[in-house]
Amino acid sequence: MNPRVQAVQATDDYRLILQFTDGQQGVYDCTPLLDFGVFKELLDKQYFKRVMVDNGTVVWPNEQDICPDTLYLDAVKIDNAS
Repeated sequence: MNPRVQAVQATDDYRLILQFTDGQQGVYDCTPLLDFGVFKELLDKQYFKRVMVDNGTVVWPNEQDICPDTLYLDAVKIDNAS
């Protein structure tokens, strides 16, 4: 099992900055999802920014969510080294 999402921050360009339970940080681009079904609602930037963490993944108020494994595997990892 891959690490889960611990914290999330939405950006203005439909990306999620993610903190994972293993200490990794990553950026997940949601733009490819915005043309599909329930995810079209995320085009509203105010709604997109209402993202929150629930049970180790990201969710929005109208029950959109993204698989936590997808988030971990597809996020571009941010190098935490100083």
